Parts: sequence; C-alpha cells; structure tokens
Amino acid sequence: MSGDTIKYSITGDNLQFVNIEFMPGEMIYSEAGSMIYMSGNVRLETKAAGGLMGGLKRAVSGESFFVTNFYADGGPGLVGFGGNVPGKVMAIDLRGGRQWMLQKTAFLAAEAQVNLDIAFQRKFGAALFGGEGLVLQRVQGEGTVFISGAGDFIEYNLLPGQVMKVSTANVAAWEASVSYDIQSLGIKTALFGGEGLFVTTMTGPGRIVLQSMTLSKLANSIVPFLPNRG
Repeated sequence: MSGDTIKYSITGDNLQFVNIEFMPGEMIYSEAGSMIYMSGNVRLETKAAGGLMGGLKRAVSGESFFVTNFYADGGPGLVGFGGNVPGKVMAIDLRGGRQWMLQKTAFLAAEAQVNLDIAFQRKFGAALFGGEGLVLQRVQGEGTVFISGAGDFIEYNLLPGQVMKVSTANVAAWEASVSYDIQSLGIKTALFGGEGLFVTTMTGPGRIVLQSMTLSKLANSIVPFLPNRG
C-alpha cells in the first residue's frame, strides 16, 4: 500500500511489523525502541517529541521523553518497525482533518506531517477504571500513523448514537468523534461473571479499533510459567 509520500507494507501474521520506504527530504518518526531494521543510507536522530516542552509533557505522563527521527540520504530509504508484544500493526490515514485518540501504548510510527500529542481522559471515572490510566495520545495531521496492539485487531464504524461496550483496555484506538466512557457491570457480575467490574462504552459516530489481547492479560497468562525463585 502507499500514500502520497511513502510506500509501506505490513508483513507477518501474529508478530507483525511495518516496512516503510521513503525518500530524501522526508522524515519518519517512531516511539523510541520500535525500529527493527533500516537500510544503510538511513540515519536516525533521537529528539524530544514536540521539542523540550513536548518531551517534558510525555515524560511526566509516563511516556518516553524522546522519539526517534529517521532520514534517507542519497536515495530511497527503508525502515521497519514492530510492536513490543505479539500482535498486529495497522495504518491509519489522517488526511482530511481526521483526528484519532490512541491508548498510550498504541503509537508505533508516523510521517513527519503527523502531530503526536498527549491527551487526558475527559472523565475521572475513565481514568480510574479504564485500564490504561489517565493518559491518552492524540494524533492528527496530513499523513499516516501506524499503531500496534496485542493479539488481533477488529475495526467497527459506529453510526451516530450506536453504542459498543468493550472489555476494559481492549480499545486500541478511536476517532475523536467517538465518545468514550466507563460503565459499571454491577458487583454481582464482577464477582461471579469473570468479566470485571467495568466496561468501556464507545458511542458513535466514528471508527473504533479493538485489540483481542491486553498487556495485563498477556502478563498474567505468563506469570504461572515463570521460574519460582522463592
């Protein structure tokens, strides 16, 4: 697939990564530590996202102070990025004024034209019980952003007023037009149903991207198999 400025392909099955080809004069940036490989003519620079103040805001919110910028010298460059857990990679075209919200672990890489900023949950209940805490990421601009998630992705396009209730923390990304809140399932359901006390309520219009696994569920599934060191 390709956009106006870059060509990319997403390869793999359940351990996906994105391969991006870009030209001299263009720039790709990524979350620090996401690069898997790059061609010999690609150089990288580590910088504070959004300058000093942007980097400080990311650091205070628990994110990395830095992002990594990639440049191609003397011809087309190739760079590959992958997530930090087994899962999928997805491209989102933001051109035309689209704005998306991401769980703070979802951002992988983007074109230079994409602005990455920190956002906060609009309701305190969502911050307390949403599974990903207070901090979100907002992306907008005339370019493509790549997100990663645990397990598989499924996408829904919600109509105005249409509601989707999602298990806590399984929402990877959503258009800013979608409202986001937390709803209690009730104590009885939490105690005996095995579904937890809260669900995330998404109300359209707009697209939402769900992930089949969460980092906490993945960690909990591994713990029983770790060596017991007493």
